[in-house]
Amino acid sequence: MDLLALADFNLVARHGGFGKAARATGRPKATLSRRVGELESSLDLRLFERGARSLKLTEEGRALFERTGALLAELDETASAIASGGQRPKGRLRISAPLLFSQTAMGRIAAGFALKYPEVRLEVTTEDRPVDMIEEGYDLAIRVNPDPDESLVGRAFLRDRLVVVASPDLPRASGGLAAPGVARWAGDRQTWHVKTQGGRSTIAIEPVLALSMLVMVRDAVRAGVGAARLPISLVAHDLADGTLVLWGDIDGPEIALWALYPSRRLLSARVSAFLNFLKQAFPNGTPDELAAYIGR
Repeated sequence: MDLLALADFNLVARHGGFGKAARATGRPKATLSRRVGELESSLDLRLFERGARSLKLTEEGRALFERTGALLAELDETASAIASGGQRPKGRLRISAPLLFSQTAMGRIAAGFALKYPEVRLEVTTEDRPVDMIEEGYDLAIRVNPDPDESLVGRAFLRDRLVVVASPDLPRASGGLAAPGVARWAGDRQTWHVKTQGGRSTIAIEPVLALSMLVMVRDAVRAGVGAARLPISLVAHDLADGTLVLWGDIDGPEIALWALYPSRRLLSARVSAFLNFLKQAFPNGTPDELAAYIGR
């Protein structure tokens, strides 16, 4: 297979047309059309459906694009790394990060990374949904307690834990009565299982407020509306100042933040640089280190 023709086919498929690909790259439109035509002839397949005003991948074309796009990107990254001695990270770095981590820490981390590696064009998208890294073109994804995925590898770089906190003025429920609570979603009366120095216990909670974002939940707890389950990193300053008090640790698994990347891709210099930057930012991966990024 002619790799140059395959590269031109990927170029046209990625930009959605011969004209768009030509304008984006400065390549002659006629050359791109000829190359793709030669590739179709050599494969004896139609890769595009050509309309009067539109160009659409055929089923075979889509399969070829999905399977060869990442491989061609790896070849390009390998050549760039060799040409630069593998020492200087540069190029586009796309990262998907969860909402809370983005709100509390990613701004400062991204700024520090950009200052250290000015030749890297860092793009961070905030989203909590699972992403298809290869299909959507992400180099790295940060996720909380991700499900096992054989196509991804990575490392846990930060750990946190959930605690129940409340205003010092809020009486803790006892005798079967429920305490007012701030929950992520609306619902009926809940029972939270906690661990304290005195052992395990349960707290009955009557949700009085439902807020979808943890920062909003924290602010409502600060106002004294009710108790809530929150990452300890998010309320560490409040607990240290005494503006909130600890009712116990949630009895359950810890929170782990993972940095993930596609296992079959060459780990580029810019991804390696960002992973190392995370390690420097959180050398021990403790909640206190994350709390240091969070303003009071």
